[in-house]
Amino acid sequence: MTKDYYAVLGVKKDATADEIKKAYRKLALKYHPDKNPGDKKAEDKFKELTEAYAVLSDPEKKRQYDQFGEAGFHQRFSQEDIYRNFDVGDIFREFGLGTDDIFSHLFGGGSRRSPFGGAPRSRVLKGQDFIMKLAIPFRQAMLGGERRIDFRREGQVEQLQVRIPAGVEAGQRLRVAGKGGSSPSGGPTGDLYLEIEVETDPVFSRDGDNLYVQLQIPFSGACLGTSVEVPTLDGNKRVKVPPGITAGGKIRLAGFGVPRRAGDKGDLYATIEVAVPKKLTDRQKKLLEEVEETGL
Repeated sequence: MTKDYYAVLGVKKDATADEIKKAYRKLALKYHPDKNPGDKKAEDKFKELTEAYAVLSDPEKKRQYDQFGEAGFHQRFSQEDIYRNFDVGDIFREFGLGTDDIFSHLFGGGSRRSPFGGAPRSRVLKGQDFIMKLAIPFRQAMLGGERRIDFRREGQVEQLQVRIPAGVEAGQRLRVAGKGGSSPSGGPTGDLYLEIEVETDPVFSRDGDNLYVQLQIPFSGACLGTSVEVPTLDGNKRVKVPPGITAGGKIRLAGFGVPRRAGDKGDLYATIEVAVPKKLTDRQKKLLEEVEETGL
C-alpha cells in the first residue's frame, strides 16, 4: 500500500524542514504509545508518522523520495536504511515521554540504534545485500514491463520476474526485497539491488525526461515547408515542418517523451537535418541554376 509521506504529516510538498518537524512533533505527541496504552490504531499511526518524518527530515532521503516517489523510494531503501542515523529523542524527552523502548517495541530490535536516544539493541545482523547489473533495451526502459532474470544466490541459480518501471534511468537501482544473502544470526535476509544499464537505441536518445530523434528532410522541404513522419514510442506521427527551417532546428512533440511518475510524459524533439544530394539530375541542376539566378 503506497503512502504519501507529506499527506501523513499534513504538510505541503514545499514545506520547510521546520514546518515538517513541527507537524511531526504535534501529531507524534498525540499518538505516542505512552499516551495511548494498548491502542493498536494509535500505535500504527505513530509508526506511520515516524516513518514519514524519518524520510522527510533527512535531506538526501527526501530528495530521493521526491524524485522517485513512494514505490521507487522503497525499491532503494529498506526500513533499516530509513531509520539509520535517525534521532528524535529530544522531541519526547522534554515532555517526559518514554524514548528507550519505543523503537524496539514498534519496529523490532535488530542491529539499529534506537532513534529515540536509547542504547543499541541486541545485535541481529541482516544478511548481505547483493548488487547485480541488469542491461535492458532502451524502449523497455522507457515503456517499462516485466523482465525475467537468472542470478546465482548462495550456490543456487534462481529465476526472478522483475517489474521495470517506465522511465527508469541508467544507474538507478531496483530493490528486490529478501533476495540477498542469509543472515548469519537469524536476522532478516539481505536484498538484491539491480543496477540498471540502458542499451543504446538506433532511433532515440534521451536527455532527462525528453527524447530526441534525427529527422532528415529534402532541401526543397526546408525552403517550402513539408510534412513528415516522426518516429515516437507510440508509433510514427505525421507533423508539419514550417518553411524556412534550418539544419539543427527542432520540432517539439509535447507529451511524446519519457513517462514520468506523475503519469504525464516529457517531450520529444525532432532535430532537423537537411539532405543535400551528392548527385543531381540534369533537370534538378537546371532548376537550381534558375533559382540561383533569383538570388536564393
